Amino acid sequence: MTEARRIVVKVGSSSLTTASGGLDADRVDALVDVLAAVRAGGDKEIVLVSSGAIAAGLAPLGLVRRPKDLARQQAAASVGQGLLVARYTASFARYGVRVGQVLLTTDDTSRRAHYRNAYRTLDQLLTMGALPVVNENDTVATDEIRFGDNDRLAALVAHLVRADLLVLLSDVDGLYDGNPAKPGTSRIAEVRGPADLQGVEIGSAGKAGVGTGGMVTKVEAARIAAAAGVPVVLTAASRAADALAGRDTGTWFHRTGRRSADRLLWLAHASTPQGALVLDDGAVRAVVERRTSLLPAGIETVEGDFSAGDPVELRDTSGRPVARGLVSFDAREIPQLLGRSTRELARDLGPAYEREVVHRDDLVVLQPGNG
Repeated sequence: MTEARRIVVKVGSSSLTTASGGLDADRVDALVDVLAAVRAGGDKEIVLVSSGAIAAGLAPLGLVRRPKDLARQQAAASVGQGLLVARYTASFARYGVRVGQVLLTTDDTSRRAHYRNAYRTLDQLLTMGALPVVNENDTVATDEIRFGDNDRLAALVAHLVRADLLVLLSDVDGLYDGNPAKPGTSRIAEVRGPADLQGVEIGSAGKAGVGTGGMVTKVEAARIAAAAGVPVVLTAASRAADALAGRDTGTWFHRTGRRSADRLLWLAHASTPQGALVLDDGAVRAVVERRTSLLPAGIETVEGDFSAGDPVELRDTSGRPVARGLVSFDAREIPQLLGRSTRELARDLGPAYEREVVHRDDLVVLQPGNG
């Protein structure tokens, strides 16, 4: 932790606001005090992924609780986002730190061109000495208002900016082996892999009632980041200084994988499949076990309406997703390819058809829970 140079810090709504809505200036200032001190102490760069826009907009709009309908959530986000960034801007200004707002939507992580643009913006802000404050653009989100309370977004941002560390701040000081409110439970200090979480009861609700995530989304985000080579510490917002100083606090998730190509993390965790290809048993073994490209001969059926270059799901005959990849053909072209060898297709349809339906470089095998 102490050697990490570029750090992504994610803070949830419950750590910034009151249960009735509205920003808690003291809490915001306390977090900023910690982050500004880290920046001032060396060559460290901070990217802050901050929830709280919807919660901050509740009280000003006369709402007593988070609304369930999308239109009022968007209205609250519109009011609250301005208040949130204004608060951060004023608080960081005490230390001479400039803030840059970056609002992302699911499109910005599911479209590769947008993904690259987001990286360039964040990297340039850091190069120029600004501190990016990232949030989902809840005001214009249409299908799903959140990335699991920004936890999954934080994991994707950590990979996107090539972070050395992800810090997830919550209202609980780590992952426990049961309900932390009950006697007899203890904090799990380290997680080295999925086996360490077997039999662990992971709660789903936060205490404050203004956010949407819980420990489930934080553990999932930690798993995504760790699998992409980014270690994670999960702790309470009140312990942020301890976490960033490398002191024993919270739960430390060790790396479980290496940093992958951007498009592979995007494919596994941020892409929206536009259709599906159902594979025979032999093709499933070839793709999953031998990590080969998908050839036309192994495809049984095609589902959906997609274009060449779109992400598609690869399923076994029982319908279980086993992989995800970028398809080389339009959906309407594939039925004539089913069950045929590339040599046969080249002879009958031309050399343009002598290629893989999904190339292995554009394919990611899904682990349990990724689909």
